[in-house]
Amino acid sequence: MYFFLGAIVVIGLFFVYSYNGLVDLRQRVKNAWAQVDVQLRRRYDLIPNLVNTVKGYATHERETFEKVTEARSRAMAAGTVQEQAGAENMLSGTLKSLFALAENYPQLKADSNFKQLQDELSNTEGKIAFSRQFYNDTVQKFNTRIQLFPTVLIAGMLGFKAADYFNLDGEAEARRPVDVKFD
Repeated sequence: MYFFLGAIVVIGLFFVYSYNGLVDLRQRVKNAWAQVDVQLRRRYDLIPNLVNTVKGYATHERETFEKVTEARSRAMAAGTVQEQAGAENMLSGTLKSLFALAENYPQLKADSNFKQLQDELSNTEGKIAFSRQFYNDTVQKFNTRIQLFPTVLIAGMLGFKAADYFNLDGEAEARRPVDVKFD
C-alpha cells in the first residue's frame, strides 16, 4: 500500500517538475524572441533615416531605395519565425547594396549623419546576431527537453510543440560581395 502511494507521489512530483520545466523553457523561448524583435524594430527605425540621408546624395538611385523600403516593409509584416528569417535575409541584401552604393559617393561617406546612422545600424546588426544566437540556443534547449524520455510523454500529452529556429536561409548568398552597377 505504501509502495503504491509512494509511487504515485513520485510520479506526481515528476509530472509537476517536468511540466514546470517545459513551461519555463517555453517562456524563455518567447522572451528570447521578444529580444530579437526589439533589435529588429530598432533596425527598422534606423533604415528610413539612413535611406533619406543617402537619397540626398544619390537621387538617381531610386531602384535601390525602393528595394530597401520594400524589404523593410516585408520584414516588419512577417508573422512566423520562418517568414521573419526570409525577410531579414532579403533586407540584409538590400542594405549591403545601399552601403555599396554609398561607397561611390565620397561626400556621403564623409557626412556625419550618414556615419552615425551607419555605426548605429552596424551596432544593431551585432545585437541582432547576439539575440538571434541566444534565441536559437534557447530553442535548442526547449526542443531537446520536449524530445527527451520520459518528458516527451508529458510534452506530447500537454501539447508542447517544437519551436522554430531563426535561420537565415541565404547565409551563403549573404556572404557574397554585392554587385553594384552604374549604367
